[in-house]
Amino acid sequence: MEQVLYEVKKLIVGQDAFLERVMVAILAQGHLLVEGVPGLAKTLTVKTLAQTINGGFRRIQFTPDLVPADLVGNRIYNQKTGEFSTTLGPVFTHLLLADEINRAPAKVQSALLEVMQERQVTIAGETHVLPAPFLVMATQNPIETEGTYPLPEAQVDRFMMKVLVGYPTPEEEFVIAQRVTGEAPVISAIATTEQLAALQAECRRSFVEPALVQYAVRLVCATREPARYGLPELEPWFTFGASPRATICLVEGARALAFLRGRDYVLPEDMTAIVPDVLRHRLVLSYQALADGVTADAAIARLMQHIPAPAKALAPHATAERASVPA
Repeated sequence: MEQVLYEVKKLIVGQDAFLERVMVAILAQGHLLVEGVPGLAKTLTVKTLAQTINGGFRRIQFTPDLVPADLVGNRIYNQKTGEFSTTLGPVFTHLLLADEINRAPAKVQSALLEVMQERQVTIAGETHVLPAPFLVMATQNPIETEGTYPLPEAQVDRFMMKVLVGYPTPEEEFVIAQRVTGEAPVISAIATTEQLAALQAECRRSFVEPALVQYAVRLVCATREPARYGLPELEPWFTFGASPRATICLVEGARALAFLRGRDYVLPEDMTAIVPDVLRHRLVLSYQALADGVTADAAIARLMQHIPAPAKALAPHATAERASVPA
């Protein structure tokens, strides 16, 4: 995974946190919702990543006239043979970029989110399984509201994380200008999709301390009942809290981040690093919170201050060795 990341960084400048979250999503078999202004290399990142793992890449530009068949495929009648044949849509790939997903109507968004959850498509009674690994990265443009259809809160929960992509620093932008206007670097295939599937399976065997799972449960439950966890002042800010899917994503995401950092056990900082990304799109803020200028990230920061992470435990290997030493 380090070699894959190194290869991607040949072309992508900066955006370290964004790239790390993309790698976490791949290892944890989750999907990403990315928000950022145009021109921040969101498409280029996914395309380059597909080249490094020798996988398929498709990009769908969402527009108001898009229909579900444009994504999943359709049955087409052949006049020469007099038979129907199935044409599979662009979702049958390894890395799918759904560009400006909020420009498509709800029925198209629902079709994509169903594919993300089930990882299969049924056309005319016949089920077609998507290739593995399968990652959807959907982008939202935060600066335009004309002709957009916001994602429903119940459907946006299908995304493992929501990542905010910001502008590069002046130094990074200087390097970007040099690379884009110069000779394009050659991106090599570092791994195969089979190797990536093996890494995903190995990642799921990483050890997660029960205290960390309990920490994830407390954080998520505090978004539903803040007063019960000693935060009554947050009660008016939340209309709805996060679902149990958030707890699962916190555990899986922390496990993938630890694996990416070269460990087969999770530390508290692995989980705290991804808490804002996992929770920010799952909190439904009230009108009072919006009127007070409270953002989801600010509310999450208050939660994390009041509910501290557990103390760092010994690594499982060190614990086992210590237990085997006679007193």
